[in-house]
Amino acid sequence: MSDCLFCKIAKGEISCTKVYEDDRVLAFDDIHPMAPVHVILIPKRHLSTLLDVDSQDITVAGDLISAARKIAQIKGIAQKGFRTVINCNAEGGQVVFHLHMHILGGRKLQDQLG
Repeated sequence: MSDCLFCKIAKGEISCTKVYEDDRVLAFDDIHPMAPVHVILIPKRHLSTLLDVDSQDITVAGDLISAARKIAQIKGIAQKGFRTVINCNAEGGQVVFHLHMHILGGRKLQDQLG
């Protein structure tokens, strides 16, 4: 999508602080971090939300999980722990409509579910 912020970042049209990149995903530091480590991980191919991942796109999920493991190692949070979050649609907290995963860590995270 030509007006998608994350597509522009993936294409190099907007700069970012890259953490990890391969041929299918890109990870960069969040500009408004919610934790000492807050990385945004995106597939380079545009998918608007998690609901757009169908059986033909299911490898995207594996790409994100595999990259999240590598990013946790790179950022030094793998052993102590980290959180991954995928928000879906407006009521789920999604602000940028390009599928993305938040990787948060670097401190003890509060339980937001209980």
